[in-house]
Amino acid sequence: MLNNDKTIFETYESEIRAYCRAVPTVFKSSSNATMIDEDDKEFIDFFGGAGVLNFGHNNPKMKEELIEFIQRDGVAHSLDMFTDVKRDFIKTFVDTVLKPRGWEDRKLQFTGPTGTNAVEAALKLARKITGRTEVVAFNRGFHGMTLAALACTANNAFRSSSGVPLNHVIRDTFNDMDALENLRQKMFDLASGMLPPAAFIVEPVQAEGGVRIATKEWLQGVQQLAKDTGALFILDSIQCGCGRCGSYFSFDDLDVDPDIIILAKGLGGFGTPIAMLVNKPEVDKAWSPGQHTGTFRGQGFSFVAGKIGLEYFKNEQFNEETKRKGDIVRKVLDKLNSKYEKVVDVRQKGLMLAIEFDSAATVKEITAKTYENGLIIGACSTGEIIKFIPPLTITDEELNKGLERFTASVEAILS
Repeated sequence: MLNNDKTIFETYESEIRAYCRAVPTVFKSSSNATMIDEDDKEFIDFFGGAGVLNFGHNNPKMKEELIEFIQRDGVAHSLDMFTDVKRDFIKTFVDTVLKPRGWEDRKLQFTGPTGTNAVEAALKLARKITGRTEVVAFNRGFHGMTLAALACTANNAFRSSSGVPLNHVIRDTFNDMDALENLRQKMFDLASGMLPPAAFIVEPVQAEGGVRIATKEWLQGVQQLAKDTGALFILDSIQCGCGRCGSYFSFDDLDVDPDIIILAKGLGGFGTPIAMLVNKPEVDKAWSPGQHTGTFRGQGFSFVAGKIGLEYFKNEQFNEETKRKGDIVRKVLDKLNSKYEKVVDVRQKGLMLAIEFDSAATVKEITAKTYENGLIIGACSTGEIIKFIPPLTITDEELNKGLERFTASVEAILS
């Protein structure tokens, strides 16, 4: 078989494949933010597995621990039975994340392995507690592809293939105080016909929506409206959490107290799948044993690697580095914004950034050129925005090399 032969994929793999169409090469190795294909071409990865690889490809400390775990016959799968590595993960999460925030009474619910599984569990729990069906979600939000999560997802490109009605969702405008006040009035107007919801679900930073950042005033307003209506306040931190925005949670600077926090993606550390709810105790007690289950809730590899990932947050040094690297990217994007009329806006929180262009067509040309130039980066929203989510562990050398390739790609298209 020839190097970079894609025939077998094109012959046998489903038409649903997407990312590989934008990056049509066969990769053979990866380290931190660098990937190598079968032609030995180097790519800098600014996509990071859609936010999964916060700690880079093949993180050496995680790799060492995983090899040791396999060699000692560690328990790789255990449903929700107790294991030593699960205990270590929970203790590290409590000590590193929960206790500093005064949240040591929270309960950790391990769900199926992906973010959408965790969203489904959170919505089910909210509906069980309240006895209500409706959920408030927001425009441009993305919460997953399974049915309840997809109902909360806004983008019609994702919603269009559900095959069934995606209902029981009240859609409101993200980060808009006037819209929120209007929603409040409707909810307390007996003549409006609007039923009180089971939950409000919101991303503190909309990732797929184009790095749109909730203000403190608005997010606190959503929390207050949830409280006033007897609904649960759910924060989806699947992509914007686990250190991505310069603190462990993307909402740490917003002074909110969610009933449920949804985590996945970077939580597993090595690219190993895991998803989890962080529930207030009074919320969690509504569950009966086994009432919500899933086969892959006890994946030992994720606990081993995830524990190492949590250790990055034992002090503020790693978060400060994340913000420093984000500011390096921001300077480059701001320069492009000032140079080209087709750049509409630049947005940032930590090391999650977006550069918005005038159209999806412009972005398609630019991302085709970034691939040619050895940079992996993805479009989001409805195609007019390019999102930067490189590994948080990216070296300055990799970061600057990738930024040079991005700048050259933009200039090739827009100059």
